Amino acid sequence: MSSRARLLLVSTSTTFGTGYLDHCAEAIAAHFAGARRVLFVPFALFDREAYAAKARTRFEALGFELDSLHRAADPARAVEGAEALFIGGGNTFRLLRDLRRSALLEPIARRVRGGMPYLGTSAGSNVAGPTIRTTNDMPIVDPGGFEALGLVPFQLNPHYLDPDPSSKHMGETREKRLQEYLEENERPVVGLREGGWIECRGETSFVLRGAPRARLFVRGREPFEVEPGTELAAWVCA
Repeated sequence: MSSRARLLLVSTSTTFGTGYLDHCAEAIAAHFAGARRVLFVPFALFDREAYAAKARTRFEALGFELDSLHRAADPARAVEGAEALFIGGGNTFRLLRDLRRSALLEPIARRVRGGMPYLGTSAGSNVAGPTIRTTNDMPIVDPGGFEALGLVPFQLNPHYLDPDPSSKHMGETREKRLQEYLEENERPVVGLREGGWIECRGETSFVLRGAPRARLFVRGREPFEVEPGTELAAWVCA
């Protein structure tokens, strides 16, 4: 990561009772301030036309024009010329497969490290980490490897869910799954609940924003809670 990198990594695009990106609209507007056009990556969903139309309507309401990467004749060139980038949610495996097929991992990472603002929601947040090993998604396609953009030094688990004490389900909880990840891997994981996001600035600032707390998973210690406004660097950069 570079000292110029600026990312907004959002758990979900829609929270209960709100519209698309409503809960983080002010943060997005501030994050992309100074840009006129946003380049949208709709690869995580099958119907890219409908997804792009939905995103375009929302971003126009925020005062930005939006171009969809699936319409670009030369995707790498579109990334090179973008003012700002938004990678939307959907299936993380499909998203990573198509980023890799389009040879976009390196150009995107280079542009973001050079200062192009990056917004990710859900799957778009997952691929900002070193790998997608902590996604919740079903591997509906083979992405050709788990390595992702590596824009931040930690793993993300968007849509983090707490155990339901009234449930009779006997399968593993989300917490148990992430603890299993740490049995085999060393990178910390941020369990990002609905309505939360991480504001990343450079190599040393990763601040939790939004309404809910996040749950952190660090190898060698019990999972623990962090409050909105907390600087996570002490744990996620270790």
